[in-house]
Amino acid sequence: MILSFHDLSIFALAALAMVLTPGPNMVYLVSRSLCQGTRAAMVSLVGVLLGFLLHMLVAAAGLSVFFVAVPVAYHALKYAGAAYLLWLAWQAVRPGARGLFEPRVLPPDSTGKLVWMGFLTNSLNPKIAVFYVSIFTQFLDPARGPVWTQSLVLGFTQIAISCLVNTLIIHAAGWIAGWFREKPSWARVQRWFMASVLGGLAVKLALSDRK
Repeated sequence: MILSFHDLSIFALAALAMVLTPGPNMVYLVSRSLCQGTRAAMVSLVGVLLGFLLHMLVAAAGLSVFFVAVPVAYHALKYAGAAYLLWLAWQAVRPGARGLFEPRVLPPDSTGKLVWMGFLTNSLNPKIAVFYVSIFTQFLDPARGPVWTQSLVLGFTQIAISCLVNTLIIHAAGWIAGWFREKPSWARVQRWFMASVLGGLAVKLALSDRK
């Protein structure tokens, strides 16, 4: 089996925690939804997903070559992945952290520009680049088969989760943004909840010895 159900489940949880952690993609999509409407945000999401595809292909190709040259290379990145999750947890609760629904004001744009801006926002998103390089490493094992194939399975899993969650966020952006404005204490609860999930995943990955 290329990937066990257990490994895929843990990876899916990490991908879910990442997409729910405020970052450039979420801020852009929520802002676009509130400023230009749901349709514009969904068009922008197409660009964001194309950015994910680019990150995935670059990471898959690079890690495939890397693992062939150095079969035990994942050990060098194991703790880096855990440290990255801890950093995301800190970003969620640090003083002055951006809330889940704190949008920017954006002018209306054409369909082509919406796709391009979504693609550019995600392609230049360091959070996604680091996720693909560091977190992927925790779940790849050359002994189970081609690293390229494993990377594609993980990549499309992450893309599917991101597509589903962001679609739900886009359609509920207006209602949820208003709800958080009326109940600011729940925004703090959300940030601490995400920090706890990310911290737990970091500890689990750091202590795992599956390879």
